[in-house]
This record gives sequence, C-alpha cells and structure tokens, in this order.
Amino acid sequence: MKGHLKKKIGFYGLTMVAVGSCIGSGIFVVPSDIAALLKSPDLIIAAWLLGGVVAVTGSLTFAELGALYPKVGGVYVYIREAFGDLWAFLYGWSTLTVITSGAIAALSLTFARYLSAYIELDETGMIIVGISVITSVTVINVFGVKWGEVFSNLFTSFKLIGILIIVVAGIALGNAVSGVTEIEVASELTSDTSSIGLFALAMIGVLWSFGGWQHASFLSAETRNAEYVVPRAMILGALIVTVTYVMANVAYMRLLPLEEMAQSKAVASDALKSVLPSGSHLVTVLILISTFGSIGIFTMTAPRIYLAMAQDGKFFDLISRIHPKYGTPANAILLQSGWAIVILFIWGSFEKVIASVVFIDWVFMIIGAVTVFVFRRNSDARSSFRTPGYPVVPLIFIGISVWFVIYMLIGRPEQALWGIGLLVLGLPIYYWGRRST
Repeated sequence: MKGHLKKKIGFYGLTMVAVGSCIGSGIFVVPSDIAALLKSPDLIIAAWLLGGVVAVTGSLTFAELGALYPKVGGVYVYIREAFGDLWAFLYGWSTLTVITSGAIAALSLTFARYLSAYIELDETGMIIVGISVITSVTVINVFGVKWGEVFSNLFTSFKLIGILIIVVAGIALGNAVSGVTEIEVASELTSDTSSIGLFALAMIGVLWSFGGWQHASFLSAETRNAEYVVPRAMILGALIVTVTYVMANVAYMRLLPLEEMAQSKAVASDALKSVLPSGSHLVTVLILISTFGSIGIFTMTAPRIYLAMAQDGKFFDLISRIHPKYGTPANAILLQSGWAIVILFIWGSFEKVIASVVFIDWVFMIIGAVTVFVFRRNSDARSSFRTPGYPVVPLIFIGISVWFVIYMLIGRPEQALWGIGLLVLGLPIYYWGRRST
C-alpha cells in the first residue's frame, strides 16, 4: 500500500474535530465531582474558566507550531523537531497504549452503559456493544478522511445543539443559585491551605474535559491550506469549548441546588429533568451521540501519529503504509482500534492505568508547548502564525500545566507513577526499533 494522504479537510471540518475531541462524556458527568470538591458556585466557575484559559493559551501556543510544521502527526512532529526521536516516540507510544486507545475503550463502555437504559445488557453484552461501536467508526475512517470529516461535523453539531438546549433551559427556567462573595472566596483560599490542593484536584476533571483541541494538528497533512487553517481551527475550537462548558455549568447550577449537584451521579440528566419530565431521556440520547462522535474523531486523528512514527523508521514498517484507494493510514487505524478492543477485555485491571491518562497527557502538552521557545531561538524556523503575547501566553499555559502536574503528583501519586511506568516500558521498544533499522 503506497498511496498518499489526501488534502480534503477544510476549516469548518477541522474546527469540529477540535471541538468534538474535547466534548465527550465529561461535561455531562464531571461537573458534579467538581462541585463536591469545591462547594462554591464562584470556585466552580473559576475552575472551568481556568480550564478555558489553559485551553486558549495552549491553542494560541500550538497554533504557531501548527503553522510552522503542518505535517502528519502534529504534536509528535513538534516534539521530534525540538527534542529528538526518543521524546517524540514516547509521546506516540503513550498515545497508542493508553491516552487515545484507553479513551476509546472508556467511551465505548460509557456508550454501552447508557444504551443499557433502553436495551438490557449484561457485562458481555456491553463488551459486544463496545466492540461494535469501535468497529463501525473504524470502517468509516478507513474508507476516507472525508467520510471521517462528515461524521465529525454531524455528531459535533448534535453535541452542541444538545448542550444548547440544557443552557437555554437553565437560563429560561432555572433559579439562580446564591454564590459566595469575592471576599469570602479569597478568605476561603488563604485561610485553608488545603483549598488550593482541592482546587488542583478539581482541575483533573476539568482538564480531562478540555483535553483534545490539539487533535486538529494531527490532521495537518490532510488539511487544505494547513498553514492557515490548522492554527485557527485549534484556537476557535478551544474558544467554543470554553464558552460551552462555562455556560453548561451555569445552567446546571440554575437548575439544581449546589448540594444536589454535588451528589448527583448524572448531573446533566438530573438538571434537565428538574424542569422537563423527559429531560433524562434527552440527555441519555445526547450522551450516546457525544460518546459515539468522540470515538469516531479519536479513531480518525491519533493514527496519524503512528503513521509519522513508522515513516520515521521508529515503528513497525507495516504502519507506515497508506491505503492506495482510500488515502488513509488504514493499518495505523486498525492497530489503534484493535488495541482499544483488547483494553475492553482487560478493563478491570487496566482502570488504574487509564487514570494516569490526564497526568501523562499533560506532561507531553508541557513538552510540546516548550518547543515554541526552541523554535523561536532558531532564526530559520519562522512560522506564518505568531503566538500573540509571546512569551507571556505560552508561559501562562506552561505555568498552570506544571502547577497542575505537581499537584497531581502530590494528590494522586499512584496514577502519576502508573504514567511514569508506562513511559519506562516504552524505552526498550524504542531502542529495539533503533537496532532493527
């Protein structure tokens, strides 16, 4: 298979990839966990706004990188060009083994669990549904990037419309929850040092929900006018997700008392059900659409990283081949989907590894952001898009991300160590691959 990637993705399609990669099941579940930790409307909104600051400053930083290296693999390429093959390989390795394949497995099980509200499913039935979902989106993405783009556009649009319904219901029908004053918030943070730690732990769920806008960079080689489109799609995608998440949380707090929100196991469903009797059914359908759409987008984007690794001679040669008819990295897509299905069968013992996804993902996001300083020092590497507010904007992203990673090491050391162990496991694979080439 000696085909080539086809440039078929436009600005709207890539923006929907950036948005759809972020909006999965998190915004329908995570807000209750955040409320239970922070116990303050103002702090809850502050956490989601901070997540937006991280996403926007990150997208502005990565936008310069996307314009500088509009190549297949995105973030993988930035790390490789700045820090060499080893760190780039470890990023691709962690993306394949846990970050994206694990997310696909988790989302497929989430889909099956919500589907069980309408169809009785035992544990085996849920695995069969999960496999069926992964298989169906794999077929769509193998058949062509244009089909993947249409899929992404359709399902991401459905997600946004569904969340808009919740927001409108909250604004029109909800009662505002009384919040604490700015003085009380400041006092709460300064008088109790553990509050900062709780805020950092709350950011785990927030940043999990915001992660994904960088997936637009993985499709650079298949994007028309990539130098212009890739950076702007990431930035607009991050902005859309920020507004969507903040407004959704405002709606939840207008529809539910804070105590109920904190205790809810399905906050979006409970919130909408408080004003619309059929609200729980609407949210269930929305989550099914959202998770299915995210699985499809992850199946489309991340395999481009493994393709780039293989083309660099750092991964199996079979993965470097492009389907001559469909112009897709079919083998890379099949590899990721196959491993995601394996994870479904070993999910019980794999959950601790999956819990390290946020930690290891943000470690590499920090490394990726640092590359902008490396390239700025190289007079030959001049991007057509320059990060506004440089170096302050990249430093804001890096600073908040480092603070988060440190607090996760302190507050969730087991998950962090799982992530570090994962990287160590990748080392022998990398050096074996070097000896084989």
